[in-house]
Amino acid sequence: MNNIEIGHGSGGKLTRDLISSLFLKYLSSSELHSMEDAATINIHSGKTAFTTDSYVIRPLFFPGGDIGKLSVCGTVNDLAVSGAIPEYLSLSFIIEEGFSLNHMEEIVKSIAEEADRSALKIVTGDTKVVERGKCDGIYINTAGIGTIVRTFTVNDVSSGDVVIVTGTIGDHGTAVALARNEFDIETKVESDCASLDSLLTPVFDINGVKWMRDPTRGGAATVLVELSEETNLGIRIVEENIPVREDVQFIADMLGYDPLYLANEGKAIIIASEEAAGSVLEKLHTHPLGEYAVIIGEISSDFQGLRLKTKIGGERPLDMLEEDQLPRIC
Repeated sequence: MNNIEIGHGSGGKLTRDLISSLFLKYLSSSELHSMEDAATINIHSGKTAFTTDSYVIRPLFFPGGDIGKLSVCGTVNDLAVSGAIPEYLSLSFIIEEGFSLNHMEEIVKSIAEEADRSALKIVTGDTKVVERGKCDGIYINTAGIGTIVRTFTVNDVSSGDVVIVTGTIGDHGTAVALARNEFDIETKVESDCASLDSLLTPVFDINGVKWMRDPTRGGAATVLVELSEETNLGIRIVEENIPVREDVQFIADMLGYDPLYLANEGKAIIIASEEAAGSVLEKLHTHPLGEYAVIIGEISSDFQGLRLKTKIGGERPLDMLEEDQLPRIC
């Protein structure tokens, strides 16, 4: 048997065979192996972060990752920017009848490898199979739990704080757009898909770090517009300071995209006091994922909204787009 059949989602023998021969082959936590309806886990004393997300990306495999790796990275990063240490993950699969078992194994293997990098335990899950044509191959839903070790809140953001981005923006959105083969462009742009816990956790200890967010759908601009709205403060970013790969910028210009609105899956935006910025950058630069971390702007009480200081010296306002430049990006 090389493909998923409807019976794989029935809860019967085929389901059991799929779990034992594939999922438990790679996902090896004792909690998952107990095969109970609910996992029993140890939650440390203190505050707990709990997040959930769904992944419907097209295509399922793209340069730099696949839907499996993405589902782990996305959940880990949501926990990490919340000041939490990721600990537990649930996985639910909705699979289309006829989906390749070889592709399924690649995806589960990616999940296992990425979870291992973060010492993340996959403790419970579910599988459903729908008829051909009722699902675009596979969808994945996750829920993640972590222990909060540092609390970040927009209420701490104030005028004079700086805006730091941990690396080049727009890589994921560009890589996925090209992987759809809708454009006759050949390039080696890869997604930045990566778990950020090992990059961000050391920053938790620095006084003056105020707030974090991972700029996924809607990109960096959308995150900063939302922050401005929540704080009633202005944010000015400097175009020449924003790190964008040359090939990403070239493709964005060609296709009419703005890298500031393209999705990222391995970057974070950090708001820190001016005094703490040097320590934050020093810590980030010691990690491979933070090599290109840089200050791109500052918070101001002189105006509201997001403004871009252009390379020619002018300023223009930036707002949220009505809809994503690229749907089905994560």
